[in-house]
Amino acid sequence: MDEAIQLDPLVELGAHVAGALGPAILSHAVAYGELTLTADAAQIVAVATFLRDDPRCRFVSFVDVCGADYPGRDKRFDVIYHFMSPYLNQRIRVRVEADDVTPVPSITGVFKGADWYERETYDLYGVLFSGHGDLRRILTDYGFDGHPLRKDFPTTGFVEVRYDEERKRVVYEPVKLMQEYRSFDYLSPWEGTDYVLPGDEKAKP
Repeated sequence: MDEAIQLDPLVELGAHVAGALGPAILSHAVAYGELTLTADAAQIVAVATFLRDDPRCRFVSFVDVCGADYPGRDKRFDVIYHFMSPYLNQRIRVRVEADDVTPVPSITGVFKGADWYERETYDLYGVLFSGHGDLRRILTDYGFDGHPLRKDFPTTGFVEVRYDEERKRVVYEPVKLMQEYRSFDYLSPWEGTDYVLPGDEKAKP
């Protein structure tokens, strides 16, 4: 079947949602066989409610909330929601932009399943959600410093954890690198070194 014909229903659906919600939808496009809506973050609850309740949508299945970090932007984070409509046999992606100061309204009042996913997004990126009943860290440890999926978070972290046999408890210590941090160029060691490894001379004519 022609790809353009397959995508026509998604184009029509995007136009329908944008027409019904007006300025709450900033843009819509079809990419990778799915419809992506860019929404005003302040209106995400209204958007999620419409997608769930509108008879032409019926995106009644909430899939997840995730994040993405673009440090060069003023609103550096994308908060991305995925919904599924078993009636249409379609998925939809809703994207909003956010920073680490202005909270995004929680959609837990529309989809209770968003509770843990919003907590994960807060924990890993530092995005705040207003109206969330229990916005605590969920994946990192107590007293964790920073948000580990931000692109400016150090790959080594800030502290290391180990069990101390003498103290009989877990201790937290500053990270100590036993060797200089190496920048890998992903070349084969046989191609990326200035020296000849034992046996390599046999491979040369």
